Amino acid sequence: MATDDERARWARYWDRSAPRTDSAMRRLDRLLFKDSRAWVCGRARGEVLEVAVGTGLNLPHYPADVALRGVDLSPRMVELTRDRAAALGRRIDLWVGDAEALDLPDASVDTVVCTFSLCGIPDHRRAVAEMVRVLRPGGLLLLADHVAAARAPLRAVQRLTEMASVPLMGEHFRRRPADEVVGLGLEVLARERFAAGVVERIAARVPGRA
Repeated sequence: MATDDERARWARYWDRSAPRTDSAMRRLDRLLFKDSRAWVCGRARGEVLEVAVGTGLNLPHYPADVALRGVDLSPRMVELTRDRAAALGRRIDLWVGDAEALDLPDASVDTVVCTFSLCGIPDHRRAVAEMVRVLRPGGLLLLADHVAAARAPLRAVQRLTEMASVPLMGEHFRRRPADEVVGLGLEVLARERFAAGVVERIAARVPGRA
């Protein structure tokens, strides 16, 4: 779990990065991530928590009838999401918080969404475990991220990239969130990898009845 100093450091980093996030992410959506936001968010139902909500780029992709909450480590990101929600006429309950220690009771939401953010959370395993903890029986975990490539030469490039990206930006390229999801006992409903296996999206369900 990240220390208080580490959390403060990364919060400052994402605060500084916030004004540039939209343009960078839209470029990646177009070139690499494709329709992953719609693929993930379109499956959400009931009471939805988005972890690492960022600037709110997912907001237009949610069904109209879901009740949205969002959390992010960066106060500036939360402000930008609040502005976007107001412009869209979309209600969302937002707060500043840590993905590794979600300020919610056990089994309190129907869906958890996290897109292109587990790569930047210091302890992604703990974050996924927290997402599962707050899901009700039968609840949905919906993820999309860039992950370890399917081919060894690309993984080697990712490993070299991480030598700079991890200390400078906290950005990891060789994580495998699907392994954590399966390891926690969730039923994988849908799983897709593309772009040489670099992008993966997952829909999984917590055991039990909703």
